[in-house]
Amino acid sequence: MRVVIAGGHGKIALLLAEILTGRGDRVDSLIRNADHTDEVAATGAQAVVFDLEHSTIAELAAVVKDSDAVIFAAGAGAGSGAARKYTVDKGGSVLLADAAEAAGIRRFVQISTMGAGKPPAPGTDEVWAAYLDAKTQAEDDLRARDLDWTILRPGRLLDAAATDRVTLSPPPVPHGSVTRADVAAVIAEILSAPHTVHATLELVAGNTPVTLAVSNFGSQIVAESGAAVTD
Repeated sequence: MRVVIAGGHGKIALLLAEILTGRGDRVDSLIRNADHTDEVAATGAQAVVFDLEHSTIAELAAVVKDSDAVIFAAGAGAGSGAARKYTVDKGGSVLLADAAEAAGIRRFVQISTMGAGKPPAPGTDEVWAAYLDAKTQAEDDLRARDLDWTILRPGRLLDAAATDRVTLSPPPVPHGSVTRADVAAVIAEILSAPHTVHATLELVAGNTPVTLAVSNFGSQIVAESGAAVTD
């Protein structure tokens, strides 16, 4: 399988690339800063310098052409203002989806966040509110497309070793935390799990092994068929 990861220098993306290349997949990781090439290469992935904020659909379609799946793992990151939440967290996902359609790539996994799909709580910080809104709009855009999409909403992200124990379910899931390593492991399983297509899933730490959590999801699946989430 050839996989393209947008936001390839992110912590989840680096962990995911290592998992995928370790099982024999080819991974092309899109990075904005060429200085990050060595870190990406250390995972076994091929670094591709590409700026999602200043590129065209045609340019990105040429990069993703002939891939089997694309993953949107990009984000404006801590310290960025509200405006970049829309240009990266929303705009980057929209651009990748446009490019996937143009290149005939059907499989699309989007990393979103728990809290998306709902109005921000009163008094929410302006930048955090923009982040949630951008993620919500990115989700809505993806659901409206004729792609084999899956949206994954992790809880609060932790930098810790993988536990291989998670709770994975359609929303709502009680708020909680999850390691970035476990998020990466779940995405690797989701990529080749057709029963997760057209599903929005929330992910936190739990008691179920990752492989079993993904395979058992078929009994819980809520097919959205392009409709908005009602959580």
